[in-house]
Amino acid sequence: MAERPLDLGWLRLFDAIGRHRNLTRVAEELRLSQPAVSYQLRRIEESVGATLVQRLHRGAALTREGAMLHEAVAEALSGIDEAVRQIRRRGRQASVRIHTDFGFASYWLMPRISAFRRIEPEVDVHILASQSIKLTDAGDADLYILFGQRGAFGADAVQLMQECVRPVCSPGYLEKAGPFAEPADLARQRLIHLEGDDDERWFSWQGFFKELGAARQPDAGDLGFNAYHLVLQAALGDEGLALGWAGLVDDLVKAGLLTTVGFQLVRPDRGYWLVQPASREPHVDKLAAWLVAESLQPSDQMSRGTS
Repeated sequence: MAERPLDLGWLRLFDAIGRHRNLTRVAEELRLSQPAVSYQLRRIEESVGATLVQRLHRGAALTREGAMLHEAVAEALSGIDEAVRQIRRRGRQASVRIHTDFGFASYWLMPRISAFRRIEPEVDVHILASQSIKLTDAGDADLYILFGQRGAFGADAVQLMQECVRPVCSPGYLEKAGPFAEPADLARQRLIHLEGDDDERWFSWQGFFKELGAARQPDAGDLGFNAYHLVLQAALGDEGLALGWAGLVDDLVKAGLLTTVGFQLVRPDRGYWLVQPASREPHVDKLAAWLVAESLQPSDQMSRGTS
């Protein structure tokens, strides 16, 4: 539920006039009648001693004096609202909002958050996940864990893991369709695709085969999904080969539910990055440092499977 903004009377009314330049829309936003808006505007102009709004046939326009006042009002409201947000947050239990994609949230982050909560039980952690989140799309979060190149996130971003990818499949599919000794063997298989990301931030099957210098054979009844957990569910169900990212499939490989096959590709300049806003609180820094430390722990990333 959105927090109710502090009641600041005429300041919010005049800010809405400056933004909308239409008294009807102002009335709708503030849930007032249009005559009430007009009355309040006249009161403001009387207090200031100048005409602030010029009524037009359709809408309204700020006069020079009105524009000067609106600039000051908008700046003041921004500062006041930010201060109120900070005050309200201090009055609550410490919480951290993390924005990331579904795959990372499901297969790397969530298992570790449980361990963090045992260490820091007073900190609430909220995970906001979407399939193809970008920094420009992220909302009001404390931490972002995003996939891409370093240049997309700034010099202060910390790489949690580099992109290391290798095909995976279930042991049952390997027994039925394997072995896969050459890239051409992979190219003849039914492939499971992660769809819905047009800018090729992570490897697609097309990019994977291009790196290996292999040509994709005629379609063998491929499958496509718009979420990574569905891709892995299909692979677990003996449906074909999926691309497996180090850090996301490690536990499934270690448990013997999936096996790695074929050839591993690494792009050190790409991967998952931890991005922190400039303004942070101690409990946010604590979780960020803990996540970085977890990413440095030894793991069985992309352990060699039967091929």
